[in-house]
Amino acid sequence: MNRPPLASELNLVLCHACGKACDARVAVHHCDRCGAPLHARKPDSLTRTWAYLIASLVFYVPANLLPVMNTKMLGSGDDSTIMSGVIEFWSHGAWDIALIIFIASIAVPATKFVALGLLLVTVQRGSNWAQKERSKLYRFVELIGYWSMLDVIVVALVAALVKFQALGDIEPRPGILFFGLVVVFTMLAAMSFDPRMIWESRQPEECTDEVSSH
Repeated sequence: MNRPPLASELNLVLCHACGKACDARVAVHHCDRCGAPLHARKPDSLTRTWAYLIASLVFYVPANLLPVMNTKMLGSGDDSTIMSGVIEFWSHGAWDIALIIFIASIAVPATKFVALGLLLVTVQRGSNWAQKERSKLYRFVELIGYWSMLDVIVVALVAALVKFQALGDIEPRPGILFFGLVVVFTMLAAMSFDPRMIWESRQPEECTDEVSSH
């Protein structure tokens, strides 16, 4: 079976900082362009990704149970969790804000938990199932990670708008802090995962096919 040569066969190591393909025989420890440390794979990738993912799951519980903001309208105030805030915005006709908060606070974190968990389990099992699709899944997780802070931004913008129009007052509550921690740790988990591990189970399979063909 004809296949492109692997980076390890060409003695090449990709620099994580500048993206240069460095000759591992010349620059064993550091990139010769930017000086960053070189690693064939991210050190302790699976361990660190699992740790960050579990931490984000732990923080996700109080982020949803604790109130994220307190809304005072015409003298009366009420604490709101993420879900109750979505329902409140929807019932007042602000369906666009409710949809943004639901996607950013509920759908995006849940998608990242499931996707990263799937990637971690399949890599640990050495699975060669849907490798191309799993690589695309990882890129999708990276993409949606940049929009994870939408909920925090929306709360800040709504608070500023309400105060500007003198309609009432909105104050943040502890839940927004835990949600921020969820965002940070899920982003760290995505950054710690090395997607090249998805393809590591492919080489032995191809080698076996080549040996059997001879």
